[in-house]
Amino acid sequence: MPARPPLTTLIALSIALAGCGSGGPTAPPPVATYPVGVALFYDENGNGTLDAAENVRIPDAMVEIGGKQGRSAPMTGEAIIDGVPAGSQTLAVRASSLPPYYVPPAPSTLVVPQTGGTAFLPLTLPIGSNRPNVYLAFGDSITDGEGSSDGNGYASRLQRKLQAHLGRATIIKDGLAGTRSNRGSDRLPDSLTVRPAYTLIHYGTNDWNAGECKASPPCFTIDSLRRMVRDVKGRQGLPVLATIIPSNPAHSFNPPGRNPWVSEMDARIRELATTEGAVLADLEAAFLRAPSVPALFTDHIHPNDAGYEVMAQAFFDALVHPAAAAADFGGPQLFKSPAF
Repeated sequence: MPARPPLTTLIALSIALAGCGSGGPTAPPPVATYPVGVALFYDENGNGTLDAAENVRIPDAMVEIGGKQGRSAPMTGEAIIDGVPAGSQTLAVRASSLPPYYVPPAPSTLVVPQTGGTAFLPLTLPIGSNRPNVYLAFGDSITDGEGSSDGNGYASRLQRKLQAHLGRATIIKDGLAGTRSNRGSDRLPDSLTVRPAYTLIHYGTNDWNAGECKASPPCFTIDSLRRMVRDVKGRQGLPVLATIIPSNPAHSFNPPGRNPWVSEMDARIRELATTEGAVLADLEAAFLRAPSVPALFTDHIHPNDAGYEVMAQAFFDALVHPAAAAADFGGPQLFKSPAF
């Protein structure tokens, strides 16, 4: 009787035969993945395509496709998303990552691997017939730039920041010295005939000088600012409402009660921004974070160049950073989607 092979040999042989059989399990082939390139642009005329003059790009926004995501780069607005599976994939822009007021395109389908180069995704702003990339700086002598070395205050500084970040921006400076917020609300309709996309409102500093405001705030200030915000929205503009900057605490012409009054009024302005659906630029908070508040002033109320730089940066942060990230830039941004 022939000797039987060892048990271990039989087991090894059976495993080998099972692996060669047609019915055995096989691993699925790996899914091919590819990089996808997209760029976010401001579609000024809303036609859904990139036109030659549309050179504003939107950086720092999140794009998602095929379970992967990427962030758009500065200047180019381009995002490269690696490792996207081949096939038909849904492409979307995360709305919460966009600057205030921007509207993302509807999700679309993109076939991977991508053909035809970078895909350009159009973002829009609800500004009707207003002028794209035009910002109206509206206020009193502080908006006019009194105390700055170039006479332009925060306006020219903010314009340079926006141009570097987005690609294009024009700021129209409309500050009238000595005016209070009720005068501002009266003159704003005429100022809006320049049809700005955005209106940056900083009013209330001179309201302190009105006896009724000292005695019983908020006097006419909050109602005046509310009318301004509503006038801007009524013209399909985008309102940015600023808190009042503090006065110079080290100046002899600064009464002890003035900055507490400013803080009380600014609390109401923050609430107003929330209820009216405006973007908030918290200038007071930005000034109070400075190592030395007096170092930001040329007199009791007018900033110097350093102070106007703080204003420009605070407006810039409010304009370009999404509400979800506002806490990283010094305080609450109280924008909510407005009804136009």
